[in-house]
Amino acid sequence: MEELTRMEHDRFHKEFAERMTEEDRRQNRRLDILEGSINHINDITISVEKMAVSMGNVVEELKKQGERLEALEDEPVETFNQIKVAIVTTLVSAIVGASVTAILMIL
Repeated sequence: MEELTRMEHDRFHKEFAERMTEEDRRQNRRLDILEGSINHINDITISVEKMAVSMGNVVEELKKQGERLEALEDEPVETFNQIKVAIVTTLVSAIVGASVTAILMIL
């Protein structure tokens, strides 16, 4: 086995230290990029949560509007039904009244 001279050892050590320093820099850049990505993902997550809450509120409001619309649509139907009942009641009352009057006049 060949022995290293002190100068070769120092040169090897210096090159190794430079490679390790460069590797540290590269890893630090990668970590910085990952931290940025994680922060961006967190921001997106928060935005999605807010959007989900907003969508829930919109759905609830649409439900309420649907119920109010249904009540408005049913109102004319109810009014029409009340008018029909009043007309039928009036006609029946008139017919019964006329019949009773006719019967009383005959007697």
